[in-house]
Amino acid sequence: MQFVIIARDGTDPEAQARRQAVRPAHLEGIRPFVERGNILVGGAILDELGNMVGSVLMADFPTREELDAWLTGDPYVTDGVWQEVEVQPYRAAVGAWLPIG
Repeated sequence: MQFVIIARDGTDPEAQARRQAVRPAHLEGIRPFVERGNILVGGAILDELGNMVGSVLMADFPTREELDAWLTGDPYVTDGVWQEVEVQPYRAAVGAWLPIG
């Protein structure tokens, strides 16, 4: 099942430093999920100055429970980078990894 995840960082004065400190662990931890095809695409939401203030991901997990298991263990969640996380079921129609039609 595919999902779109919109995760917003905290807005406190330490939010940017917290993201930068945790980012290497987040990227290393997400790597196996990318390699297995669970994370299809992901990237940062930017503010008007180009600062990272959140993330958007498209994911494909067999169940919502498996997505939640990954999500609750991700360093951006466990170390308080993502303060609001919205998960919605999603169905990709086109994309580099999908045939058109």
